[in-house]
Amino acid sequence: MEELRLDLGIIDYLILVLYFGTVLGVGFAARRAIKTSVDFFLSGRSLPAWVTGLAFVSANLGALEIIGMAANGAQYGMMTLHYYLIGAVPAMVFLGIVMMPFYYGSKVRSVPEFLLRRFNRPTHLLNALSFALAQVLIAGVNLFALALVLEALLGWPLWVSIVVGALIVLAYITVGGLTSAIYNEVLQFFVILAGLIPLTVIGLVKVGGVNGLADAVRNSTLGEAGLHTWADTGGSDNPLGASWIGIVFGLGFVLSFGYWTTNFAEVQRALSARNMSAARRTPIIAAFPKLLIPAVVVVPGLIALVTVSGLGAESGALQYNNAIPLLMRDLLPNGVLGIAVTGLIASFMAGMAANVSGFNTVFTYDIWQAYVRKDRPDGYYLRVGRIATVCGVLIGIGTAFIAADFNNIMNYIQTLFSLFNAPLFATFIVGMFWKRMTAQAGFWSLLLGTLASLTVYLLYKAGTLPFGSDLEESFWGSGIAFFTVVIVALVITPLTRPKSDDDLRGLVYGLQGTGGVSDALAGDAVWYRSPVLLGVIALVLSVLLYIPIW
Repeated sequence: MEELRLDLGIIDYLILVLYFGTVLGVGFAARRAIKTSVDFFLSGRSLPAWVTGLAFVSANLGALEIIGMAANGAQYGMMTLHYYLIGAVPAMVFLGIVMMPFYYGSKVRSVPEFLLRRFNRPTHLLNALSFALAQVLIAGVNLFALALVLEALLGWPLWVSIVVGALIVLAYITVGGLTSAIYNEVLQFFVILAGLIPLTVIGLVKVGGVNGLADAVRNSTLGEAGLHTWADTGGSDNPLGASWIGIVFGLGFVLSFGYWTTNFAEVQRALSARNMSAARRTPIIAAFPKLLIPAVVVVPGLIALVTVSGLGAESGALQYNNAIPLLMRDLLPNGVLGIAVTGLIASFMAGMAANVSGFNTVFTYDIWQAYVRKDRPDGYYLRVGRIATVCGVLIGIGTAFIAADFNNIMNYIQTLFSLFNAPLFATFIVGMFWKRMTAQAGFWSLLLGTLASLTVYLLYKAGTLPFGSDLEESFWGSGIAFFTVVIVALVITPLTRPKSDDDLRGLVYGLQGTGGVSDALAGDAVWYRSPVLLGVIALVLSVLLYIPIW
């Protein structure tokens, strides 16, 4: 029976203790700056773009990225790069250039609050509830992945590892709020790279460099197809089991834009920026490290595929989810192993902290304040936010056991995105560009789009819809949700009364009126800080990176 136990020495444990002490120290230091609920939930809208940009990418660098993308690298090969080059960067650039002026300029505190102002209270409540549910489910994924590492590290039972991991995150979020989360995410970004870069370098040396890895992949279960991104995508006869239509429209448009432009756990980082220029640059700055992350996540997945015998089992230590921990066990010496384990734990803490901080904000502002207890003093909502943080973590402990049922948690994550993010994005984007869309159309579009995606998923699980893989199902489910939203909006809008232009000012295109220019700082006008220029450069780089692996 293959064992996933890491042999750490005293130096490795000291590195871990130092890291946890630093994280908690940042939390207590951030506490001194918290005077109001806006300080707790949005860092007082005072952070510079480079901080929010690194926090933006680090918040996503959790279980989805490290465990999930390494698992995908081993299972699907280089086609995993679609999640970065077409499935992330274009949407991040779109968020910065097109959508942040509306988010930041309208001074909303959350994505559901934007929907409240654009549509109505039922749409607002539906999105707030679905977002809160999605965040605790995704927090469970990050917590489960953290528990896997602690289980491998210390030999603890999974449930003990889950509880301990949750308490660590709970401590610094409850004390320091979003500021603590963001500055810890910046720290975690560098710790994660410090752990993954040695793993990648040592792994490449072991397999004979890039050429040696390519030869080994050709001789693996993936074959030549594991080294390409677009080959054989005319149909579904490829490692990903998806056609170019599903990749381009399902992943590249609906899932990608749905996640990056409407997921408040990410948008919240940009809303905490100190002015409009910094807010717009936040996701675009994050796009540049995003382009490089596959080198230290997907490549190790491929290395695991060709060096770990039997990887890909349905259960046990040889699941795809364990590709990174197995490599760490096999390749890294003491000292370096401690840095790698610390980086891995940091990634899960960053991901879970993003989910929990998004959950506590939406619960406090969009559910509790809006529908349960209105017009209370600001200090009351600050206390509610801290209580919501505790509750979110406790629920995340429960949902972690749901994630444990998936041998590739990336498949589970994509299912959640197709259910929650895809219909939200469609409702959001139609409402932003079509001012005639009514409040009633917004509610029914969002509800029926979500139900359409859920129906596709249930039919797939029942064997009625024979997709090539779980991921292809999520691509098509998200696409069907998008079309459902558009059709429902077109049908209901002519039958109902639209809002006036004054009510929509600053919320739809053609009626901007968001202001936001006067808050620019002197340095924001220099050419190299232009969001459009930076965005174009990021898009060009994403195209160029496709060429060697087409």
